[in-house]
Amino acid sequence: MKIYDYHGKNNICGTRIKEARKEMHLSQMELAELLERNGISIDNDSISRIELGTRFITDYEILTFAKVFDKKIDWFYS
Repeated sequence: MKIYDYHGKNNICGTRIKEARKEMHLSQMELAELLERNGISIDNDSISRIELGTRFITDYEILTFAKVFDKKIDWFYS
């Protein structure tokens, strides 16, 4: 299996996820709970790794982040 990265990171939206989380004054644990209520099981350790860019994000996960943060998908990639 070939692993891809972009400038040393496994995702490019982690910084935006962290930005949105802090905008809403949420801890990583609180965000994990919100995501779970929306059908995605991600623990706070995984959120930390997403924000650092060391964990890949699936398409359905980014859709759920967009829903929770009330953001358009393209916002995460800008």
